[in-house]
Amino acid sequence: MTTRHDSDTDKSGRGRITARLSAEKQAVLQLAADLSGSTLNQFIVQSALRAAEQVIEQEEVIRSIRLTMEESKRFFALLDEPPKPNEALQRAMARFRNKKSGSTHSTT
Repeated sequence: MTTRHDSDTDKSGRGRITARLSAEKQAVLQLAADLSGSTLNQFIVQSALRAAEQVIEQEEVIRSIRLTMEESKRFFALLDEPPKPNEALQRAMARFRNKKSGSTHSTT
C-alpha cells in the first residue's frame, strides 16, 4: 500500500490522505468496515488513529525509562545471567502449569 499525504487543507482546516492498494486489500477493509457498521473511510481513519496512538504511547513509555549507568549494567548482567527462580516463582509456575493442563484436559 502506498500512501501520499496532501499537505493542502480545505477551508475547514481538514486534510486529506490518499492511499492506493489492491482490490483484494480494499475488499478486506470494506468487509471489516461493513461488519463494524461504519463507512470504509470511518473504519480506515479510526483504525489508523488507534494504531498511531499505540505507537505514540509505546514510544512515550520507552522514552520515560531512564536508568543510570550502574542500573543499565545490572540490567544487562541479569539478562545475560538471570537468577534462578525463587520458591515463590516456582510455586507460581507450578500453579500456572496445573491450571493450564487442567483446562486443556477438561471435559466440561
